[in-house]
Amino acid sequence: MSVDRVEEAESAGTSEAVAAAAATAVTYYPIAPGVRLNVRSGPGTGYSIVRVLAEGSKVPIYCQTPGTTVTGPYGTSNIWDNIASGEYVADAYVRTGSDGYVASRCS
Repeated sequence: MSVDRVEEAESAGTSEAVAAAAATAVTYYPIAPGVRLNVRSGPGTGYSIVRVLAEGSKVPIYCQTPGTTVTGPYGTSNIWDNIASGEYVADAYVRTGSDGYVASRCS
């Protein structure tokens, strides 16, 4: 096997390990009981609703960003949680156990 192919294989193995570690590091948080939560296309109530989460859902938080201030079961906050590409929910409806950021800021 050529040196280039060995380096590619090692690189691929490292990338897979990094991806696997990142995937296992994501924590899922429950949304407030009895709530069907709007998922929006951006961090604010002015963004369109892309789907609605069912009662009892749990969401991953990949990053967080400031947006529209919302009052919900877990207080009043301007923090929005990125739960998938182009999908945000108001942190005031997610039980994170904190009034502040629990994930990195979205870039």
